Amino acid sequence: MTLFLRKFIRPVAISGAVALLTAFAALIFSYLLFPVTGVEVKGARMFPESEAWEAFPEHASLLLLNLDALERRLESNPWVKGAKVLKDWDSGIVTVEVEERRPVLDGDLGGRRIVLSADGTELPGLGSAGLKQIELDEVQLEEILRVGEVLEESGVTLDSIDEVGAKGVEATVEGRSVLFAGNVSSGQVRALKGLIGEHPATPYFDLRSPERVVIGAETGEESGAKTGE
Repeated sequence: MTLFLRKFIRPVAISGAVALLTAFAALIFSYLLFPVTGVEVKGARMFPESEAWEAFPEHASLLLLNLDALERRLESNPWVKGAKVLKDWDSGIVTVEVEERRPVLDGDLGGRRIVLSADGTELPGLGSAGLKQIELDEVQLEEILRVGEVLEESGVTLDSIDEVGAKGVEATVEGRSVLFAGNVSSGQVRALKGLIGEHPATPYFDLRSPERVVIGAETGEESGAKTGE
């Protein structure tokens, strides 16, 4: 039995050693010919370049980089909404293009500070954003999150949440003042997007009426636009 085991184990061990040496040689070969010589980060203000470097393995090779895995790791940072990793085979430099989240709400939620981006992601701070801190409760927060989701899905930019009170939530959307309360439908948001372009001098838009967008004029006069839903 012992002789049989020796005859069986020895070729397996030799094969394993050869495979290991081959893999090691391939790793050295790929690093020597295609090393990552640098990492350049574009589009980031709050996401540090040092963290981008940490996402890459030590002695990284362009040939062996898993771009999907790298992008997922970079996007695990709350500041990074999207990341694209690009290789330059001539220079060895890897470019990380970052789409960064911006704070839109600086909230005081029962004594706990909460900073949110437009897509509802909680951020570690304000960064350079100069937002007014707003007191709000859980119900108002859920309302803001729902409306933010509808705006995001419709490709409409939520710039900031400016005030929360009895009359509703005052926000800046696409550079315009918008008032909402309760549910806001996708039809209202699509109508809002069109009306913002059609009425460049309008100071505010009111989404509190179901399936309507009310256009506020400087004189105090108002006109309503149905959403069609």
